[in-house]
Amino acid sequence: MGNVLWPLLGILAGGFVAVQAPVNAELSRNLGMPVAAAGISFFVGAVALGLVTSILLASGSVAPLNWRAPPLWMFIAGGLLGASFVTSTILLAPRVGAASLMAFLVAGQLIAGLMLDRLGILGLAVREVTMGRLAGAGLLLIGALLVRFG
Repeated sequence: MGNVLWPLLGILAGGFVAVQAPVNAELSRNLGMPVAAAGISFFVGAVALGLVTSILLASGSVAPLNWRAPPLWMFIAGGLLGASFVTSTILLAPRVGAASLMAFLVAGQLIAGLMLDRLGILGLAVREVTMGRLAGAGLLLIGALLVRFG
């Protein structure tokens, strides 16, 4: 069951991203400002995650947080990357559609993932960029273009 659970959770999370983009785009349309919609999305998410964190810490099922372990830039980078991602999806969803947006996002994630694997940064194991991996990324990019323009 565990071997099936994680891939299914990944598929579910991908579905959430596909639904989140048009929901936030509609919120942006109603508010009249994409950045405000992204801010609200992050605020609600932060409150929800703060509650879950508090419950887990209070239950004693997790170790206390070590606020001093991560360097300062890690606290900032994740938030800025996430804000850029959510704001981009808000701007792109109504312009290119949900399917095209998801295709381009996955293509971008794969290309960035190949570079991160090659460099082995942030604790990742170094993985070579092989012709097969490049071909896979190229096919995915072609697929994304076909979804958008085909």
